[in-house]
Amino acid sequence: MPYFSERVLGAAPRTIEEITPGAWKGLVAAIEVRIRNGSFGNSFPEQCPDGRGVTGTDSRLMGDAIQGQFRHLTWPLNADERTGGFQALDLVEFCYENVACPRQYGHHSFFGHDHLAFDVDQGRTEFREDVNKVFARNGLAFNLEENGQVVRLASPVLSEALSSAVFTTGDLKLDELLETARVKFLSHEPAIRQEGLEKLWDAWERLKTIEPGKDKRESVSRILDKASSELTFRGLLEEEARALTDVGNSFMIRHTETGKTPISRSEHVDYLFHRLFAIIRLLLRSSGRGG
Repeated sequence: MPYFSERVLGAAPRTIEEITPGAWKGLVAAIEVRIRNGSFGNSFPEQCPDGRGVTGTDSRLMGDAIQGQFRHLTWPLNADERTGGFQALDLVEFCYENVACPRQYGHHSFFGHDHLAFDVDQGRTEFREDVNKVFARNGLAFNLEENGQVVRLASPVLSEALSSAVFTTGDLKLDELLETARVKFLSHEPAIRQEGLEKLWDAWERLKTIEPGKDKRESVSRILDKASSELTFRGLLEEEARALTDVGNSFMIRHTETGKTPISRSEHVDYLFHRLFAIIRLLLRSSGRGG
């Protein structure tokens, strides 16, 4: 249920691309409460001394597993010492993979503990809801998906376009490039998002040869003709197509030779992806190739 401020003012914009101190505290709390109630006992079981079943989470065993995979994370987790980089998001994915909802099926009076069974699907659903609430309340541009992967949220307009686009171009390689670009662009890792931009530019170059013609120039002309019969707008599209091709040749997107301009800021990756995806989608739709 939305809180009062969300009902009155609306949800906070989710544009922050780092784990803030408040978000880290929320994530640690979501994990700690599940360590204490046994939610990680299915993967890291604390056993009944009499061998009658699982009684909770072995936090030492869980900590060893975490530190074995994430060398920059300290254990136990400290809500006041925020981890750097994106290891917090890696930790979220690790916990999603290993969490399960504990169900009491028997009480051991001698030791004063309960024996537990586990519902993995329910545990993952509840953990995902809590994590995404932390992300949303802190304005983070991340979301934990049902497959257990954290994805980065694109801008609302681009996010809608990416989620609704259907790539049925009739060219399997082009479809593959477009789908790979979409998946990589939504990654929370900047390097992978950069790869998504590269794949989109590869798709752009292939799209320019998809129409029949004696050469690429004629193929491009044919697909632009399908996008608009109005001369002024047709000219605008041709200028944009030429400009985007120049961007791909001038910046370090598809080419890594010396002299190419690197793209170092996340906002610039967003801008270029959004700009190129817009014209690709228009051309696909106008030529009956999905999008």
